[in-house]
Amino acid sequence: MIPNPLLIVAAIIAVYVVLSIKILAEYERGVIFRLGKLLPEPKGPGVVLVFAPIDRMVRVGLRTVVMDVPPQDIITHDNVSVKVNAVVYFRVVHPQNAIVQVENYHYATSQLAQTTLRSVLGQVSLDDLLSERDRLNAQLQQILDQHTDAWGIKVSAVEVKHVDLPENMQRAMARQAEAEREKRAKIIHAAGELEASEKLAQAARVIATAPEAMTLRYLQTLTEIAAEKNSTIVFPLPVDLLRGMLGRT
Repeated sequence: MIPNPLLIVAAIIAVYVVLSIKILAEYERGVIFRLGKLLPEPKGPGVVLVFAPIDRMVRVGLRTVVMDVPPQDIITHDNVSVKVNAVVYFRVVHPQNAIVQVENYHYATSQLAQTTLRSVLGQVSLDDLLSERDRLNAQLQQILDQHTDAWGIKVSAVEVKHVDLPENMQRAMARQAEAEREKRAKIIHAAGELEASEKLAQAARVIATAPEAMTLRYLQTLTEIAAEKNSTIVFPLPVDLLRGMLGRT
């Protein structure tokens, strides 16, 4: 039995149509090239018909990509050699530009992030690198976003993760921190001594105006010494007290 040519053609067409059906997820877009020419708008999400070999589709993800920047050797403005790594958050906002304007936008963004990291952090001192992390992150994000805008990529954030200091620099910073703590301790101790001297001077002025206060103070001191259970107590008797006692006698 000879098969019907029309059935054969219909079967071939049906298979071709089924193979031409592509399904794109919600976070995907399809950039279509028809006979080598870019179609005006990307396709998706959902069902997309790609009629090969006339059409060629490139899938592009729209989700945020987290890219780890490898550690970079950086010499800071004050000639300190450090290793710094970072993480870059970016996503594709224009799928057509991401495919047409650059060959591999992942690789291009990674290389740009590495060079920008070395360039920006090499212009600041070590103290600024350690203390002004937020400002440097914002500056890195702004520079990367400007350069990747033509590729249809939006850099949302750049975070410097770790700064690896040389061992001798770590020891120097530890000594500096210890000296700073000693400085604060001495300042606090001096402030306490000053406050105590002011209180003693105030107490001396009060005692000078009331001699009876000195007598009470000596008696209180005698009570405190007697509480120590000493067998012999040598206690100086103030002359002012003797004069008062003799005068009353």
